[in-house]
Amino acid sequence: MISYQVIIGLHSIAEAIRNPARTLHELVASEDGLKELRDKENLSKETLEKLKVSVVHPHKVQELAKSYIEDSSFTYTRIPSGCFLLAKPLETQDLADLYSIIDRKKEVRLLALDQVTDAHNGAAIVRTASFYGVDAVIFSMKGNFGESPSFTRISSGALEHMPLIRCGSLPQALKKIQERGITLVGLSEHSETKLSEILGSEIMHCLVLGAEDVGLSHAVRRLVENTFALAPRGQTKSLNVSVAGAIAMEMVFGQGESSQK
Repeated sequence: MISYQVIIGLHSIAEAIRNPARTLHELVASEDGLKELRDKENLSKETLEKLKVSVVHPHKVQELAKSYIEDSSFTYTRIPSGCFLLAKPLETQDLADLYSIIDRKKEVRLLALDQVTDAHNGAAIVRTASFYGVDAVIFSMKGNFGESPSFTRISSGALEHMPLIRCGSLPQALKKIQERGITLVGLSEHSETKLSEILGSEIMHCLVLGAEDVGLSHAVRRLVENTFALAPRGQTKSLNVSVAGAIAMEMVFGQGESSQK
């Protein structure tokens, strides 16, 4: 029996439909949900005609979504916009795919997530990584956020564009990419190093983000050559990991790094 991924959120659905790497099974929608998807995402009638589309009563949309979501071992919450898409999961990518990315590019932007388990944080981070042109997001096969329907919605289509690299051991994976000339840069609230002292002229970086409550694990921290912190200017001393990650990506991969020099 094929296990389908449940994709929700109008933009996420549209991006999956446009992704040639996706094998689509069925779009389930109410009449209003189908119209909203078509109008807001500029999906042509011809595009939708290529899909298997089931138009059902709004209550039936929720009933079917609940059935598919629970069959996938995720927790059901009412889906938005009156539609969802069933598709085969994207092909799993591993370290061999990561090494291929590194070896064929002159500039490499990588992001590693160390024990980031919350789907909302994970999805927001992947979306931001896609915005900043990150080449791949690396995380362990155990103790990660999982690609739940909520993840697909919050990532807002970034799942279709961002290689997600799963590894058995994140420390071992980081050690391997170090050997390929990638500089590991960790975000740590305990660091006193300025980012300008870390980054060179070549963009061959892997930004490493740790869990929100404990930061980088000891095994990962031992490998990371350089760490930096975000300096608060107000009374709030900490940030959600997805927000902190967005700021860090601007500093490491965006134009914000110039302000650190």
